[in-house]
Amino acid sequence: MESLYIVVPAYNEQLNIETTIKQWYPIVEKYNGGGLSRLVVVNDGSTDKTGDILGQLEKTMPLLKPLKKKNGGHGSSVLYGYRYAIHKRADYIFQTDADGQTNPDEFDAFWKMKDQYDAVIGKRTVRGDGQSRKFVENTVCLLLRIVFGVKVSDANAPFRLMKTALVKKYIRKLPENYNLPNIMMTTYFVYYHEKVCFLEISFKPRRAGKNSINGKKIMKIGWEALGDFRRLKKEL
Repeated sequence: MESLYIVVPAYNEQLNIETTIKQWYPIVEKYNGGGLSRLVVVNDGSTDKTGDILGQLEKTMPLLKPLKKKNGGHGSSVLYGYRYAIHKRADYIFQTDADGQTNPDEFDAFWKMKDQYDAVIGKRTVRGDGQSRKFVENTVCLLLRIVFGVKVSDANAPFRLMKTALVKKYIRKLPENYNLPNIMMTTYFVYYHEKVCFLEISFKPRRAGKNSINGKKIMKIGWEALGDFRRLKKEL
C-alpha cells in the first residue's frame, strides 16, 4: 500500500489548528499505507498556543507529526514539509493549509486520480476569501503565461496531491526558503509537460483568526515574484 504525507504549514493558528487536524486526521487514517502515512504540521515559529495544542493532540494521534521550525513564512514551511516527506520516503504528498478554507471531503476524488496523473491540483473557481485574492491569483496566472508561456487555471491552490518523486524532481530547482514554492511547482509541472490536471474544489472563507498577509504585503510579494519568475525562467 502507498503512504501519504499531508503537509500543513501553520503560523499562529491556535483558533483553527485543532479543528483542522481533527478534520484531516481521518484522511491519513484511511490512506495509511503500510502504517506509514502521516499528518505533518509544520509549526512556523508560532508565538501563540499553536505548539501547545499540537503537543496535546500528538498524545492521542499517533499519525500526527508536528514539526517546529524558525519563522520563515508560508513558503519556507511548505518546502520544509515537502523535504521531510521526501526524507521519509512517502509515496504521495498532499498539501493544504491550517485555516479551514479547504474541505477534506473533496480529497477522495483526488486520490482516485493518482494513477492517471502525477499531480492533481485544486482549481478554486469560486473563492470565499474575497475578490481581491481572486484578482491576485488571476494576475499570477497571467504573469506565468507571459514569462513562462504556461497556461494554468490556479497556480497556488493549497489543495494538491503529488507523487513524491515528482516533488523531489523539481524542488532542487528552488531556493531553500523560496516564498512561492507551489506556484513554481505548478509552473514546472506544466512547462515540462508532466501528467498534471486541475480539479475544481470549494474554497471557504477563513474559519477564524486573521490572515497575516495584507494588501501591502501582497503588492511587495507580487513585485518580488515578477523578478523571481524572470530569474527562474533563465534557469530552465
